[in-house]
Amino acid sequence: MDSLTQIVLGAAVGEAVLGKKVGNKAMLYGAIAGTIPDLDVITRYFLDTVTATEWHRGFSHSIFFSVLFAPVFGWLVWKINKKESATWKEWSWLMFWGLFTHPVLDAFTTWGTQLFWPLKLRLAFQSVFVIDPLYTVPFIIFVILAMFQKRTSVKRRRYNRIGLIICSSYLLLTLILKGGAFQQFENALDKQGIVYNEMNTRPSPLNTVLWMANVDTEDAYLMADYSFFDTQPIAFTSYPKNHDLLGKWADNDKIVRLIKITEGWYTITEKEGQLYFNDLRFGLISLDENETQFAFSYKLVPNGDNLIVEERPKYKRDAKRLMAALWQRIWGN
Repeated sequence: MDSLTQIVLGAAVGEAVLGKKVGNKAMLYGAIAGTIPDLDVITRYFLDTVTATEWHRGFSHSIFFSVLFAPVFGWLVWKINKKESATWKEWSWLMFWGLFTHPVLDAFTTWGTQLFWPLKLRLAFQSVFVIDPLYTVPFIIFVILAMFQKRTSVKRRRYNRIGLIICSSYLLLTLILKGGAFQQFENALDKQGIVYNEMNTRPSPLNTVLWMANVDTEDAYLMADYSFFDTQPIAFTSYPKNHDLLGKWADNDKIVRLIKITEGWYTITEKEGQLYFNDLRFGLISLDENETQFAFSYKLVPNGDNLIVEERPKYKRDAKRLMAALWQRIWGN
């Protein structure tokens, strides 16, 4: 999830663990703990694109990391706050829950997280977009309400608890909504007589009303969207896999690793003699039925016997165009 959401979650967890003893400091250090796992983004400045992508939401988003570093960070916080009555163990417990709830929340997103690192398994429920106002805004409101109460106030604990309950309930609701959307896509495929191998679904940006589907067929991937307000049948658009375009690069180490990262959901496109590796899991940059550029796409640049992988840049104008189209599409076709 986005940084603001993780900060708010960390603050709420910190308050639940130690707020009665140390007041707003529990929120402060909980918020800090909630942001620490995402520091893995700095690897992009030191590693190649493929390796940095592999590392994202890996070790720092695991149970192992939380258990290993909670006592370390807890000790540092304890040393800084010697005047407080909280013990090293209590600060460590706060840091653990701040670190641990971060990857648990991330597991609900499309990218997922390697919660059980060093196992290669990536846990991804794909029921929440990385930014979801329906999750974050209520959370912020109740955390702020709690923040302005006395540390011993019953209202403080109540506001914080309500925020945690509402947002946790929303996460469970997204799984139900995902199941409902999946059923609609499945019914549409059956009605249209489409034979497929596998399908996955995910919410579109900023909401859980409009859902997207990727469908794996023999030679192509089908993509479609569905809003719970729709009145017209679901229409599927085909995108050729073109895996054969990789040629001699098919067995290249970086390509093999990219395929693992995408869990096999990828297409290859060629434009003006240049090859691109497209990650299907995050969809296209627009809702235009003629759109061909994917949100996550990698330029494959031959360099002798090696291959350089460059992530294609994203532009604000594309994001604004997509948001406008999404707002209209949410309300039905």
